[in-house]
Amino acid sequence: MSRNLTLLLARILLAALFIPAGLQTLGNISGSTGYFAGLGLPAPEIMAWGVGLFELISGLLVLIGFQTRIASLALALFCLSAAFLGHYGQGAGDPVLAFMHQQMLMKDVAIAGGFLALAMAGSGAFSVDSWRGLRAT
Repeated sequence: MSRNLTLLLARILLAALFIPAGLQTLGNISGSTGYFAGLGLPAPEIMAWGVGLFELISGLLVLIGFQTRIASLALALFCLSAAFLGHYGQGAGDPVLAFMHQQMLMKDVAIAGGFLALAMAGSGAFSVDSWRGLRAT
C-alpha cells in the first residue's frame, strides 16, 4: 500500500472514533453533563458542549485532511487529558471496573500516539491540505 493511501486510511480510522463520539455527546447533553459532573469537573454542561463540538469538528478535520497537523496535535492532547481525567485511578475497590479503566486509559494513550505520528507524517496527497498546496507530506 502506498504512503498516501496509508495516511488516508489512518485518518479515516482515527476520525471514526471521534465523529460518532462527538455526535453521541451532543445528542445526549444531559448524560454527558452528568458524566462530567461525576468527575468533579467545573461547568459540566459547558464542558459537555465543548467536548462534543471539539470531537466532532476535529474528527471531521482529520477525516478530510484539513489542518491535519494542528488537529492531530490537539486530539493527542485531548486523548491524554481524557485518559488521566476520566480513567486514571478509577474503579478502586472493584477489580473488574479498575481493569476496564486501566484498559481505557492505555487505549487513550495509544490513540494519542497515533495522532502524534499523524501530526509528524502529515495528511498525505489525498487531503484538503495537499489540494490547497500546503505541506501535507
